[in-house]
Amino acid sequence: MSLGEKERSVARERILDAAYELFSREGLNAVGVDTIVARSGSGKMTLYRHFKSKEALVRAFLERREELWTKGWLEKTLLEGDRTAEERLLGIFDAYDEWFRRADFDGCSFINSLLEGRETETIRSAAAQHLSNIRHLIERFAREAGLMDVERFARAWHVLMKGAIVSRHEGQLDAAQEAKATARLLLASWPRQRATTAAAS
Repeated sequence: MSLGEKERSVARERILDAAYELFSREGLNAVGVDTIVARSGSGKMTLYRHFKSKEALVRAFLERREELWTKGWLEKTLLEGDRTAEERLLGIFDAYDEWFRRADFDGCSFINSLLEGRETETIRSAAAQHLSNIRHLIERFAREAGLMDVERFARAWHVLMKGAIVSRHEGQLDAAQEAKATARLLLASWPRQRATTAAAS
């Protein structure tokens, strides 16, 4: 990488870091390009050299969020240790419980972006796709647990996850554990492949 390419890469990361912090905490609509420029210490022309529009910057933010939150935190946390697939599914709510009790809890950027970007098809579609990728992770564990109709299961499980996040925004700190109690009932009653005899933990 040449010096010029390195400088451009550093500038892009600085802008994206600023956007990530601001979008995560304040949402899409409340943060304008001028605010991001000021926070990053970059010029507006530099921003538009790397991101053709605010919409392009939002898409990059969502990709970074998946990299850091979905894969770098949630998936990594669930895959740690020697646990069954069912334990990993229920472990989602334990991870959420820790997240909900953090002082820097910032909610789900995918849900927020889906709602805030509902008038912009590109952003709405991007946010929906990132949420879909979370369901794919649920499907993976459901399939490993021997559950039937894993796509429908993942949608139902994801409803509990998203509902818990909304409840946390309402101020319910134990929302994840309440959701986990319901998740246990769902898991225990869900149809299974005949070869699978494991019971819900």
